[in-house]
Amino acid sequence: MVEKEHVITVEDLKKNPKVKALILKADKNLEKLGYTEHGERHVSWVSKNAGRIMRKLGYPERRAQLAEIAGYLHDIGNAVNRIGHESIGALLAKDILLEMGMPFEEVLEVMAAIGNHHEESGYPVSDIAAALILADKADVHRTRVRPQNRTQYAISTDIHDRVNYASTLSRIEIDPNSRIITYNIEIDIHISPVLSI
Repeated sequence: MVEKEHVITVEDLKKNPKVKALILKADKNLEKLGYTEHGERHVSWVSKNAGRIMRKLGYPERRAQLAEIAGYLHDIGNAVNRIGHESIGALLAKDILLEMGMPFEEVLEVMAAIGNHHEESGYPVSDIAAALILADKADVHRTRVRPQNRTQYAISTDIHDRVNYASTLSRIEIDPNSRIITYNIEIDIHISPVLSI
C-alpha cells in the first residue's frame, strides 16, 4: 500500500525493514565476491558526507536531504548483482520511496543519483549525483578491509584492499567560498607506497 506523500528523510530509511534487509544482503553478496565493506557503515558514511557536501556548498536543505537518501540507498542493487547494481539500485529505491510516500519528482532525483554513481557508467547529472559520487569514492579507510583480507597475501595482491588498508585517515574538505572540494588521505607508505611524478 502506498502512503500519502510526505517528507522522507534518511532517518525514515534507517527504520525501514526492507532497506535494512537490502543493505545487509548487498554487503553479504559483496563479501562473497571479495569486495571491501559495503554495509551499514559505508552507506551511513556516504549518506552523511553527501549531505555535508551539499550543505557546505549552500544548496537548499531538501537537496541535501535527498543527497543523504541517495547516499544511504546507493548500493542496494548489490543485493541482486554487482554488475549493473547502480541501475538495479535505482529501481529498487524507486519502489521503496514511492511506497513510503515520497513525491515522484524527488524519487526521480534520487534514482538519477543512484543510477549514475558508479565510475564505469555514471555521470554527475545533478548536484545530488555529484555529491553522491564524491562521497562514495572518498570512503577509503582500513576499516573497509574485511578481517579475512587483512593478511599479507591479500593486502599485496588486491589493490583495493591494499589502498584501503594503507589509509589511516581520509577526509573531504569543502571550501564554500572557492567551491573547491579537496580529498585528503593519509597513507601508511609501508603498506602501499605513494607514487610521485
